[in-house]
Amino acid sequence: MAQRISGTPGTLGETVDAQELPATAGETTAENPWPLSLLSSKMKSYIDRMSSVWIEGQVVELNHRGKASYLTLRDTDVEMSLPVQIWKNVLERTGAPLSEGSHVVANLKADFWTKTGRLTMRANDIRAVGLGELLARLERLKKQLGAEGLFDPNRKKRLPFLPNRIGLITGRDSDAQKDVVQNVHLRWPAAEFEIRNCAVQGPDAVPGVMKNLAELDADPQIDIIVIARGGGSMEDLLPFSNEALVRAVSEARTPVVSAIGHEADRPILDEVADLRASTPTDAAKRIVPDVAEEAMNLLRARAELDAAVNRIIDREQEMLTAVRSRPVLAEPQTMVTAHEEQLRLVRRRSLQATTTRIMQGQTEINHLRSQARSLSPLRTLERGYAVVQDDDGQAIRDSTEVKAGDGVHVRVARGRFDAEVTAVQESSEDSQATEQ
Repeated sequence: MAQRISGTPGTLGETVDAQELPATAGETTAENPWPLSLLSSKMKSYIDRMSSVWIEGQVVELNHRGKASYLTLRDTDVEMSLPVQIWKNVLERTGAPLSEGSHVVANLKADFWTKTGRLTMRANDIRAVGLGELLARLERLKKQLGAEGLFDPNRKKRLPFLPNRIGLITGRDSDAQKDVVQNVHLRWPAAEFEIRNCAVQGPDAVPGVMKNLAELDADPQIDIIVIARGGGSMEDLLPFSNEALVRAVSEARTPVVSAIGHEADRPILDEVADLRASTPTDAAKRIVPDVAEEAMNLLRARAELDAAVNRIIDREQEMLTAVRSRPVLAEPQTMVTAHEEQLRLVRRRSLQATTTRIMQGQTEINHLRSQARSLSPLRTLERGYAVVQDDDGQAIRDSTEVKAGDGVHVRVARGRFDAEVTAVQESSEDSQATEQ
């Protein structure tokens, strides 16, 4: 149990008063605090129990002071740094001298100085990451991203034929910026730029490029984004193979052009970008059309269109001339004359056929009339016969149908007269003839 001991002078000497201290930091109060030395000792005890750890980073500052050197390591992906102390003999074991910008892995152990309350990260070992190892890491990352489909051509977005506004991410006052802007304006003078400058190498490159990329991608007026740098060594181009940056480019909604300008060792950004340009100048030539060339194309297209229209007009004119040269159009009355003669012939034939049919009908009528007349009762009457009828108009065929004194009506061939029956006689010959 912690105790606090204090002494006060008295007539009988010092009096020792022991007071119990809180066992944990949470139990301390304003009336019963810990001594500073107790806190420092507990912190040192806790930190001394921590294990050493291997970390990876980039050297951004390096200062030598006697037997110790002080360097600052920065994360290669995000803006975080850590001061590190290393003894001279440990630094000499690296074999190759370290310098600012070196990519290293270090074994660190935390050390707390109780006297000053200062926490120090001490490097027990530090090793420079060789180019071969860097290339192996990049190759593994490239295979991983490729397996995820980030390099699939179907994911790449089509660049606009004529971008309204071009976003350019590059170093401040760099040759890459001048190459892109000058060559774009040479090809299309009306092109507009939104230029964002940031570090394009070193530990600040990745966060700077990602920040500007996000801002330009969110701007609806930006039609295309160009990330440009004028080449450099493999170490200088490492930020453009950073996984976080590569994924950010892959997720961008705006088409991205990679114009890093390094043919020997292509950074992974070239693989994921929607278009890879070999140099910033090549990027300028590929993102905007050449106004002179487009003007020539327009003239050529217009000439071809004029020629096509003229060919159509000439062909139609030839067809019209051929139609006009036909006899029916040269002498239009020919059509009427030919049909008039045809109509006259048809009319004559029709009249002839009608006349013939009428004559045939007339002959048939005469024949039928003769037959009808030959069968007419008048013919019989003309031969001297007569038709005798009673008062009801019924023909009397038998002498028994009348008696003496009956009045009858007699019709002869020409006219009729009335008569009175004076006697009725029945002829035997007539009876026999009737029976036969």
